[in-house]
Amino acid sequence: MTPEIKSAARAAAFARRKLAFEAGLSSAAHLSEVLAGYRGVPVAGYMPMRTEIDPLPAMEECAAHGPVGVPVIMAPATPLQFRRWEPGCAMIEGPFRALIPQAGDWVEPEILIVPLVAFSRQGGRLGYGGGFYDRTLEQLRARRATLAIGFAFAAQEDPDLPLEATDQPLDLIVTEQGIIEP
Repeated sequence: MTPEIKSAARAAAFARRKLAFEAGLSSAAHLSEVLAGYRGVPVAGYMPMRTEIDPLPAMEECAAHGPVGVPVIMAPATPLQFRRWEPGCAMIEGPFRALIPQAGDWVEPEILIVPLVAFSRQGGRLGYGGGFYDRTLEQLRARRATLAIGFAFAAQEDPDLPLEATDQPLDLIVTEQGIIEP
């Protein structure tokens, strides 16, 4: 597969995501519904950037029952680490301008809320191209069962994702419209 194919798929998905974001479609209600069945299990979410769908309401609910982490990029081409996050904790800008907790313990999640650019109903995920989540999921899944929940706008669906052998599958996809089980 050529890099141009992935680049074109990303560009189209970013445009669809931007339209959904601008339409105000963001809702974490279905994500909260899924996570309610896992109270107390270590979860990793993310701090939304630009036009990403916002998982913070669901993360806040999770934090009331157990540890929640957010990703910290330690170095290029390495798995992510997750620093404990709580509503209102002090945040600083990390790599790629993502907000990360200024201090705190490290969390090893059993559930990851995964941001994405595009997804397929079969559990495929197109990310930003750095491979951070693929490496992280591969590492975590080698240790224990790890649930990967793609969180996106329904408009980010793409039935023809250009996937590679190293791409880690999603176990669930949650959108503002509902829950998709691959």
